[in-house]
Amino acid sequence: MFPETLVFALALFITGAILFLLIYYLIILSDLECDYLNAQECCSKLNFWSIPKLAAHGFLTFLLLIHGNWFLCLANLPMVGWLVYEQYRVPPGNIGIYDPAEIHNRGMVKKHLRDTMIGLGFYLIIFFVYLYCMIIALLKGDPIRRHEEEEIVTEF
Repeated sequence: MFPETLVFALALFITGAILFLLIYYLIILSDLECDYLNAQECCSKLNFWSIPKLAAHGFLTFLLLIHGNWFLCLANLPMVGWLVYEQYRVPPGNIGIYDPAEIHNRGMVKKHLRDTMIGLGFYLIIFFVYLYCMIIALLKGDPIRRHEEEEIVTEF
């Protein structure tokens, strides 16, 4: 299948992209809270990236599943479930997860900020887990190439 280092490098790239996306979410929501953006503009920007975020995380979980990293796949399933649940619970008539007509009602901005911060914490932790796994996968290789020749090459 794929080399282990490639899988973890791809996982690092996807997780890093989602981290940057969540920081973007945080900036946009804080701008909405401070009235630097109107609700329509804010919600259209955030709803545009909600499906790609779900697709990227779903692809990452599937990649870990087919590669045989069961523990990491199980660690990612709750976030995939949460993202699918967020998409599923959008009421009919709303334009997406972030609706401009309801974003200022009942403290929805605070709720969305809280959810973004929780997601940011999850992805930050999982980013360092993938980084550790990639370093371990790189160290599993034989950089000195002892098995190819009888002589050990120590000059680089």
